[in-house]
Amino acid sequence: MEFRIIKGAIWGNKTQKGLAFLTIFLASSLIAAMLNLTLGVGDKIAKELRSYGSNIVVLPHGGSLSLEIEGQEFRPLQGETYLEESRLKSIKEIFWRNNIVGFAPFLEGRIKDKEGEVWALAGTYFDKIVPIADEPSYQTGAKILYPFWSVEGEWIEDDSMTEILLGEELAKNRGLKIGDTIWLGALELKVKGILHGFEEGNYKIIASLSLVQKLLDAQGKVSRVEVSALTVPENDLSIKARRDPEALDALEYDTWYCTAYVSSIAYQIEEEYKGASAKALMKVSDGESKVVKKIQSLMGVVTLLALLSASIGIASLMASEIHRRKKEIGLLKALGASSLSIYALFVSESLLVALLSGTLGGLAGYGISMLMALGIFGHTLGVSWIILPLTVSFALLVALFGSLLPMRGVVDLLPAEVLYGRK
Repeated sequence: MEFRIIKGAIWGNKTQKGLAFLTIFLASSLIAAMLNLTLGVGDKIAKELRSYGSNIVVLPHGGSLSLEIEGQEFRPLQGETYLEESRLKSIKEIFWRNNIVGFAPFLEGRIKDKEGEVWALAGTYFDKIVPIADEPSYQTGAKILYPFWSVEGEWIEDDSMTEILLGEELAKNRGLKIGDTIWLGALELKVKGILHGFEEGNYKIIASLSLVQKLLDAQGKVSRVEVSALTVPENDLSIKARRDPEALDALEYDTWYCTAYVSSIAYQIEEEYKGASAKALMKVSDGESKVVKKIQSLMGVVTLLALLSASIGIASLMASEIHRRKKEIGLLKALGASSLSIYALFVSESLLVALLSGTLGGLAGYGISMLMALGIFGHTLGVSWIILPLTVSFALLVALFGSLLPMRGVVDLLPAEVLYGRK
C-alpha cells in the first residue's frame, strides 16, 4: 500500500518531482565532476609542473656540502668529486621508479683553446636511451626535463663528438653563429645551433656528455644529476621526516617511505645510488604542493556549496509539497497513521527521486570532468568509479536533510482543522 501511495505521489505531481529531480541532478553532476577532478588533478598538475624542470638534484657526497655566506650559496668541494655514470640507472630502480619522469646528468668544467681563451662546458643527455631492468628502451634526458628549451638551428645527437650547441649569450658575446667551428684540444667542433631557455648555460658550450667527458678527461663521470619526479603534497609527516628520518617511529616511517613525497623519493635514491647525496629542491616541491592544495580546497568549497544549495532547494520544494498535500496528511492521521510513518512516506519519495537523479547526475559528472580536463590539460582524466557511490550517497543526504525542516510541520497538523479547511 505504501508503495502505491509513493508511486501515486510521484506521478501525481510531476512538476514538483521534476524540479526536485533537476535540483539533485545538477548538484550531483557538479559534485561528481569536482570529485573526479580533485582526485585526478593532483597527478595532472604535478605532471604539468614537472615539465618545467627538476625537483631533486643528485650530487656526490662531497659536492653536496654547501655554505651560505651573505645570502650566497657556496659549494667548496663541487667539482672535486664525481658520480659514476654507470650507476645512473639506480635512479629508476627505487620503490617509486614509476614516479620518476626523467633525469639528466650534467658534467661541467672549463677548458682553454689554442689561443688560451677559457670556455665553459656543460655536457648532458638530450634524448638518450638508458636500458633499465624491465624497460630496456627507457628514454631520458634534458629534452624530457626541460621541454621549454628551444634550439635555433638543429639539436645535436647524444654521443656526438664533433657537434655542439652554444648558449645564446655566449654566441652573442663572441660573435659566433650556426656553422662556425671552434677548436678545443685536438677536436674541431661545429656549432649546430643556439640554445635558448637554459639560463645556467647562457655563457656555456652545451655538448653531449661523452664529448665533455673526453675534453675534461673525466670518462664515465658526471658532476650532478637533475631528476624530475611526480610527488604528492607535503604534510606534517613529510616535514618531520625531512628534518630527521630517524625521529620517525616504525608506523610513521613505513607510511612516509611508501608515500611519494619528494623527500622519501630523494631518500630512496640515496639508498640505491651509492656515493650520492640526493637533495629535494623544496622551493619547487613546496610550490607544487601549495598549487595542488589550493585547487583541491577550491573544489572542496564548490562541492560543499553545491550540497548546501541543493538542500535548500529540496527543503523549499518539500515545504510546498506538504502544503499541497496537507489534506492527505490529515486523512492519514485520522486513519491512525503516526507522524513518524507520514514522515517516512515523504522521505521515501524524496530518497527514490534522489537515488535516480544522483545516479544519472554522477554519470553526467564524469562527462563534465572529462570535458573540463580536456580544456585545461589537453587530455582527459581517468575515471574513479568510487565517485559514483559517493555521489549517490551525497544525493541521498541532500534529500534527507532537505526534508528534515519542512517535515516538522507535519507534527503540528491536526486532522480536524485540515479536513475542514481551517488550516
